[in-house]
Amino acid sequence: MEGAAADHHSSGQSGRGGVMAVVVGPSGAGKDTLMAIAAGHFAGDEQIMFARRVITRDAGAGGEDHDGVSEAEFAALERDGRFAVSWAAHGLHYGIPADTQDAVAQGRLVIANGSRSALAKFRAAYPSLVVINITARPEVLAARLEARGRESREDILRRLERSSLSVDGDYSVVTIDNSGAVEDAAQHMIAILLNCLRTPAI
Repeated sequence: MEGAAADHHSSGQSGRGGVMAVVVGPSGAGKDTLMAIAAGHFAGDEQIMFARRVITRDAGAGGEDHDGVSEAEFAALERDGRFAVSWAAHGLHYGIPADTQDAVAQGRLVIANGSRSALAKFRAAYPSLVVINITARPEVLAARLEARGRESREDILRRLERSSLSVDGDYSVVTIDNSGAVEDAAQHMIAILLNCLRTPAI
């Protein structure tokens, strides 16, 4: 936690305004699981908002709880300025609702499932940004992805060899290693979010 606080202070941020905490990390790192546990922990706390993403896939497809739309519907929402941030990855389109900007402006802590490829867009959309980078050891990621049954082990290993587990760029980053017990990683995330509330940035 000291590292998270140091990141805030080193970036010249002061104690006013809200914060956008964007959660990133490779497939299999456990982002959805950790966010769901944290959301349960903070349920009813009006200072904290967990953003619900809009994605061009069926809302019943599993994984995170999201609003599923067609590509045409997504494009219309994007044209209408309904997203604070939007991006495309893995053949899908993702959007963070514009009301999250209002929540941050009102001093709230907003947590969103994001993407390392979209961090520049997040920084442009929110005056205060903290990146929570969820990682796990490559062999752990491979085992989790293989258990999903969507790719062969060989394809998974090749993809992991090409990918990086770090965040590039000048961002305030806190990293959580979710290779072990999920309860430990979840407590780490909860502590980070509490720290964001105690030392908010602008």
